[in-house]
Amino acid sequence: MTSQMPGIAKSYVRSVNDRDPAAFIALFGVHAVVDDAGRAFRGLAEIKEWGNREIFAARVTLEVMNCVGGEEEATVTAKVDGEFDRAGLPDPVVINHHIRTEGGKIVALACRLAGDEANSGVQPAGQE
Repeated sequence: MTSQMPGIAKSYVRSVNDRDPAAFIALFGVHAVVDDAGRAFRGLAEIKEWGNREIFAARVTLEVMNCVGGEEEATVTAKVDGEFDRAGLPDPVVINHHIRTEGGKIVALACRLAGDEANSGVQPAGQE
């Protein structure tokens, strides 16, 4: 499935699965915003801290099930595994990773359980 994904989405999945925090943070623009189930992380410092704590320390892996969209905006649906608290989560944990890019960098990433179509409307800094 990853061969059919836009480059930035493929790099995002690879950085998570390869457990490469440097490659992960390099994908994001300076004013990027991550919306993880309604929790907003703004800018590289907050995103790096979030990624280190909730992706890399938890040894998260993504098994891509589907990807729609193109280079500027794509949604990757993936089965998520790792060492994290699963209380209240479905089995398997399937998350939509909605990625929006500008200038080859991720400016917005929204992560939601598949089927939870709520959109928080979090925008990159300066576009609120």
